[in-house]
Amino acid sequence: MARLDERLARSPVREGFIERQHFADAAAALWLEGELVHLEDLVLHDAHMDIRTPTHELTRAHAVLRARRRIVSQKPDWALGRDGFLALTGRGGAMPAAEGSQKSREGQAAVASSVEADGRDDAEADLLAEEFAEIDAVLARSSRILNGGDVPARPPRSDDRPDLIYDLDWNEEERLAEWQAVLSDTREWPLVMRAAILIEAWQNIEVLQHAAWLGPLLVAALLRQDGLAAHHLAGLHVGAKNIPRERRRARNRSDRLLACLDGIHNAALAGLKEHDRLTIAKSQMERRLRERRASSKLPDLVELVLSRPVVSAGMIQDKLKVTKQGALNLVGELGLREMTGRGRFRAWGIM
Repeated sequence: MARLDERLARSPVREGFIERQHFADAAAALWLEGELVHLEDLVLHDAHMDIRTPTHELTRAHAVLRARRRIVSQKPDWALGRDGFLALTGRGGAMPAAEGSQKSREGQAAVASSVEADGRDDAEADLLAEEFAEIDAVLARSSRILNGGDVPARPPRSDDRPDLIYDLDWNEEERLAEWQAVLSDTREWPLVMRAAILIEAWQNIEVLQHAAWLGPLLVAALLRQDGLAAHHLAGLHVGAKNIPRERRRARNRSDRLLACLDGIHNAALAGLKEHDRLTIAKSQMERRLRERRASSKLPDLVELVLSRPVVSAGMIQDKLKVTKQGALNLVGELGLREMTGRGRFRAWGIM
């Protein structure tokens, strides 16, 4: 893991590697839960270019993707800090209104003043103001989602959870406190062993009902915070994917801990192989850039291809601001591999 992080610190493909790791880890997180999410569908869903109605599994994988991006975009100690932990577990405070809701606030003030002018009770005015504030928050959240921004999850309420979806006797607060106690008790342990203990504890305690994937992300954030993986967020789901389920769910705790350690090791090995593959692919594609004019879009296409497992003509059009035929011509010039084998909704990637 340390060797991979050292290479990424000075690597020209670091940003592309991190983005690809996000997609791979999100798909692996759902695979560990018994759900199959295709990378191609996840990439297109992230680009708002779905070719079919998104499935429940796909939206959950996208939630993992957004959580990873959010952790990487913050300071290394954010995820395990108070604010980050509350936000990632869906227990953060209400989202502040966006700047674009200024007109709504003005309308709210106008309505409140008219209520007072009519001589209505102050309590009714306060209630109306609260309703307008909730509408502003919903509009702001919707705009940020449509613009592709990261939006903190709404804090769940124990009093309005449907019993068909949630087990009302499942005390998540108590389970989170139990896992945090393990986090505190292992401060003096070696970092990798501590990470394995925390992953095993998260699985054993079964902290969150519908976000079992969050535990490895928090552990990866710990590796980033303590410097072992300071320049990337480890793909621990990718590593665990190669461990047989019989080992990951063994009855003996020592066997489960060994499986977690092997998962961390496999994640590092997979990362090293992917980094080497991207480095070779980048050098091969850059050979095609020789003697190109300065206004050529090929260098931009190289960066796009390195940052996504697959790219479609629509994605190339959107990112590079070219026509569909121009996108197809660029794909032909760069010699990308066609990944889908279809006549429609084609997608390309590197070898």
